[in-house]
Amino acid sequence: MIPLSMADLEQEMIIRRLGGNLEVKKHLEDLGFHVGGSVSVVSKLGDNVIVKVKESRVAVSEELARKIMV
Repeated sequence: MIPLSMADLEQEMIIRRLGGNLEVKKHLEDLGFHVGGSVSVVSKLGDNVIVKVKESRVAVSEELARKIMV
């Protein structure tokens, strides 16, 4: 398992675990990140990571991307 922030670009991965406190987990779930769901990193821009999740592109901070384990 690695954090999403360290995943290779354009490689589809399966979300294994969401870290952080209850608020962080709820926020990630509201954005479409769910354990067992697929996600891929589209690009990395500065301190942001743009990911494709559920046919949408979402920008998350690198800190938040470190809490998503794939």
